[in-house]
Amino acid sequence: MDDNNILLEVKNLKKYYTLRGGFLLRSDSGIIKAVDDVSFNIKKGETFGLVGESGCGKSTTARVILRLIPPTSGSVIYNGKDIFKLNKKEMFRVRRDIQIIFQDPYASLSPRMTIGDIISEPLEIHKSGTKEMRIDRVKELLRIVGLNPEHLNRYPHEFSGGQRQRIGVARALALTPKIILCDEPVSALDVSVQAQILNLLADLQKEFSLTYLFIAHDLSVIRHVSNRVGVMYLGKLVEVADSMDLYSRPLHPYTMGLLSAVPIPDPHIERQRKRIVLEGDVPSPLNPPSGCTFHPRCPLAQDICGREAPPLRKYGNEGKEHYAACFFAGKSIY
Repeated sequence: MDDNNILLEVKNLKKYYTLRGGFLLRSDSGIIKAVDDVSFNIKKGETFGLVGESGCGKSTTARVILRLIPPTSGSVIYNGKDIFKLNKKEMFRVRRDIQIIFQDPYASLSPRMTIGDIISEPLEIHKSGTKEMRIDRVKELLRIVGLNPEHLNRYPHEFSGGQRQRIGVARALALTPKIILCDEPVSALDVSVQAQILNLLADLQKEFSLTYLFIAHDLSVIRHVSNRVGVMYLGKLVEVADSMDLYSRPLHPYTMGLLSAVPIPDPHIERQRKRIVLEGDVPSPLNPPSGCTFHPRCPLAQDICGREAPPLRKYGNEGKEHYAACFFAGKSIY
């Protein structure tokens, strides 16, 4: 890949939590590996989708990238600099370029602030323009996201969930960022409202040349919005590929299982499909399996899978970037 085209690079990212003891537990009773050695990059102007079951570490990855929570180890390279090594003043400048849209449109907006104050808060913190200029900017942002500028003095409880998420989008756009981390921005919304927000994000990406890290557990949403996709399982990346290539030719058994659960809106095709049922439950990140973390549920698992953790290797040809962490990548599990 052309290094000049990479806007953000995540290298060997880890986030471990020490489980502290309480009345019934020992002082340090274990380590939860929320994100375990994750590496990927995001190109300028693309949408990189991060997908997986709830609890696999997607949202933690986004928060660690933005340093909302401290990393255990690893690095995030932006503009040639490791974000984790920046001091407070340097990180303050980086936050103008990297913003986030949160999952819950209710909890992410302060009920005590008007939407005008919510959207203008980043502008005030970064001392952008005069008060009158900030008000004009808020009105402009409200128009951009499809809301009435006259509503800037209303409070969040006066808006629907979809409108609240538009307010969250406007706040993320306030400082004209280069990258927006979309942390499941449509999972709490109705299907029809989801489509509106997804279309809005697509329009904004074209208009402002934005780059997205789009996190979701809905494979249909990820397929619709992403150029490339990373699949996470129990804190690890198990497959990374071009969106079309991943959906047409998945290599990892876990990805195959996820895709088989996505319904196809054609009764004739749906009746002929073979459903892959993954046996068992997702293991606890407090006590992950040895070797490949997916091997207890994998129909292809052999002895080596329990002994060794497979690296993320490149497969295929024709210059396509398709990576999978599996000793038996591409083998059918039907």
